Amino acid sequence: MPLEAGLLEILACPECHAPLSETAAAEGDASELVCQGQSCGLAYPVRDGIPVLLVDEARRPQ
Repeated sequence: MPLEAGLLEILACPECHAPLSETAAAEGDASELVCQGQSCGLAYPVRDGIPVLLVDEARRPQ
């Protein structure tokens, strides 16, 4: 379930405060909000349509 565009406009990465963008969810996979910051790049999970913006829950880039 995609997030509303208005919600994406106000959300920011809790780590570096850069904007977030939603990744396209593959079938059966949960979507993520990926930080657009140059140094951070964390990916936050979206569970049941609710963004989990906790740094401890984020996936670090490889």
